[in-house]
Formats: sequence, structure tokens, C-alpha cells
Amino acid sequence: MDDNFPNFPGELESSGGMDDDLQSRVEAALGLTTAAKPGPTLTPAKRAEQEMAQQAELLKASIDMLLDVTLQLTVELGRTNMTVSQVIDLQKGSVIELNRVAGEAVDVFVNDRMLARGEVVVVDDKFGVRITELLPPIPKRDEVKRG
Repeated sequence: MDDNFPNFPGELESSGGMDDDLQSRVEAALGLTTAAKPGPTLTPAKRAEQEMAQQAELLKASIDMLLDVTLQLTVELGRTNMTVSQVIDLQKGSVIELNRVAGEAVDVFVNDRMLARGEVVVVDDKFGVRITELLPPIPKRDEVKRG
């Protein structure tokens, strides 16, 4: 085999006589790749900054994928316990007494996890909830066992 005709990407460099620009054009034309040439040396702070930027981009992409996920939101006005006979006796106009007083905050749940408390408001003849308190996240049972 003739040494003037390299077969492997690494051989272009060692064949001698070829300047860097010509070498890179030949490699590109042939579809060959060589080991990346070292760039400027990064300081540890700059490297950490670049890594954090990359992680932030990945996190944003992950969050963007979740933005269209539908969640169930439930507002709980109050609760009560009734016997079967009391439920059977319910009829139009019956009043069910709840465990909360008028004006007391209602609980806001997202997928059965309490997220906030708020007050009932009326907006254009429809009920709504004005959030008055966001609750801190409650660890899942698995997280409590591990922690």
C-alpha cells in the first residue's frame, strides 16, 4: 500500500506536507473525522457555568414536555358523614350540613394532593376560588421512608 494515500482519518495527519486547512477540507470531502482538536482551556468556573447552562436547557425541555399534561383540580367546600338511610331520605330542597362554617377557606387539591387554600368568589355568575395560601409540598410516603 502507498503511504501517500491514507486510509484512516489519523493517517492524514501523519502523511506530511498537508496544511491544516487543506487537511480539514479533504477530511470533510471524504467524510472522515479525526479526533477533536483541543480548544481553549476552560477555567473550572467557566466549565461549571457551561454545565449549568446545559442542565438548565435540558430541564426546560423536560418541563416543556409536561406543560400540556392534564391535571384534575378539585375544590372541597366541606365534608360530612351520613348513614345510608339519611342519604336515601335526601330529596329536592334537602340541606346537607357540612363541617365548615360560612366564609371559611376551601381546600384546593391537584390530583388528590392538597395544594392550596382559598376563598370562594363569584365571577360572571360562576363560582371560582381566589388562592389565599399555597401549602408547602408534602413528601410522598416513599420519600419519608428513605429520608
